[in-house]
Amino acid sequence: MSNINEKNLGPRWYVAHTYTGYENKVKISIEKIVENRGLGHLIYDVKVPVEITEETNDKGVTKEIETKLFPSYVFVKMTMTDESWHVVRNITGVTGFVGPGSEPTPLTDAEVEMFQVEVQKDDFTFNIGDKVAIVAGIFEGYSGVIQNISEDKKQLGILVSTEKRDFPIMVDAKEVRTAED
Repeated sequence: MSNINEKNLGPRWYVAHTYTGYENKVKISIEKIVENRGLGHLIYDVKVPVEITEETNDKGVTKEIETKLFPSYVFVKMTMTDESWHVVRNITGVTGFVGPGSEPTPLTDAEVEMFQVEVQKDDFTFNIGDKVAIVAGIFEGYSGVIQNISEDKKQLGILVSTEKRDFPIMVDAKEVRTAED
């Protein structure tokens, strides 16, 4: 397992397989170890996705029922290193990581979105006409004015100003910050 450090992809979501019924115990154990050993720089979040539904019994009493969406699985956002791998893998109740053989495979961005593991907070604060600076991507370093916003708020149409001329571009909203005057 010593080749994990070479395959480090930064913080990504991984799926740990557990014994049935151990999901919450594993989650709590990981959180305690992260706190006790100061591993917050390697293991960022642990989730057991659940769905809460209301059920009414034959006496008319309604109560909330919590159902695990993925029984026997715990989602862990971590930077995969030998140390973080050993910490999670050696928790009582963990049988291994999801992936071919003994190789942990991170979830793709599409899978994270589909499984709703990481719900993005709606911190979208841009409006048409705002002055913005592009801080990532191929247009990094440019600035301009927002001309349009996609319906899903993931893309921004920006009119970029240069010394010679203005030109419109489309960039991901996560690559843009409000410009400081």
